[in-house]
Amino acid sequence: MIYLDNNATTPIDERVLEAMMPFLTTHFANASSGHKFGQFTNEAVKKAREHIADLINAYPSEIIFTSGATESINIFLQGIAIKNQDKGNHIITLQTEHKAVLDTCKHLENFGFQVSYLPVSNEGIVDMQVLENAIRKDTILICAMWGNNEIGTLQRVEEIANKAAENDILFFTDATQVYGKININVNAHEIDALCFSGHKIYAPKGIGALYLRQGIKIPALTHGGGHEKGMRSGTLNVAGIVGLGKASELAKKEMKENENKIKILRDTLENGLLEIPDTSINGSIKDRLFNTTNICFKDVDSDALITALEDIAVSNGSACTAHLIEPSHVLKSIGLDDKHAFESVRFSLGKYNTIEEIKTAIVSVQKLVKNFREML
Repeated sequence: MIYLDNNATTPIDERVLEAMMPFLTTHFANASSGHKFGQFTNEAVKKAREHIADLINAYPSEIIFTSGATESINIFLQGIAIKNQDKGNHIITLQTEHKAVLDTCKHLENFGFQVSYLPVSNEGIVDMQVLENAIRKDTILICAMWGNNEIGTLQRVEEIANKAAENDILFFTDATQVYGKININVNAHEIDALCFSGHKIYAPKGIGALYLRQGIKIPALTHGGGHEKGMRSGTLNVAGIVGLGKASELAKKEMKENENKIKILRDTLENGLLEIPDTSINGSIKDRLFNTTNICFKDVDSDALITALEDIAVSNGSACTAHLIEPSHVLKSIGLDDKHAFESVRFSLGKYNTIEEIKTAIVSVQKLVKNFREML
């Protein structure tokens, strides 16, 4: 299989698995236990927390372990809404956010909160004047995804965070697609809260974290033991945490190397596919993740193309909404009509892809697109 769907999930790095294995076998003790076996696993958790904090220039105490970005988003958005409802009930976010953010915001609307879903340009970037105009006296939070999971567009997070700070508004970013791929400095960027998932950076599924700046208090959504500073009760997934810590350590060491390699592969793939007549890139070409390209193949149904590719894994939207038979809300938000949205395919590369795989994928897609169009 040629796997080109790394924005959906990534394979576990062998070094990550090696670090995890002792905590699935010999060192299985509960990290909250007081005996020496529990203390040993607790030390492993502390070490992982340090590696994660180091990757984003945070304090270890600001890292709260969760099952992944979706849970982190719910913990923060719902928690901050409850905490600040006396101050205001207005939230600003973008139309191109992940469904975890959009659905949580819709849920909060049922309880009287008002949400502004800002439009974006055809590149997927919010206009700062539009953002500024949306700010109200009762605005308590601005929420903007850093790197879009479908088109790869990088939002101007620093500008948005600065605008939030100027107006004494909290800023939260879903950094799932950029964590471990680009340099993140939560202090320099004035980020109040941030989330990510391990399975996007070659760690296991079911583990992620919420960065919450010191001094920001939100009520817990789950209760029963006071784990993670009372923010997320439940026995810690030690093996998963160790894996996330190791993956974060590796990401920091190998970030530039991975970027240089993957960008060359992405550009090679993209250039080869754009040789096909009537194809175009969706979203920004300049401000985007180095591993992602989203391409529209005119008059070719993306589902049919994905199925026909057989041994090549690609997607036509977020993996979290793959069961929905509707056009991508991200592609619609950047101006595509339903037809062109249904003709678009996302290719997301990873560090294990090779130039041979890319060349094979180019030939396969070129041949299939030609065949499908001849059938019209």
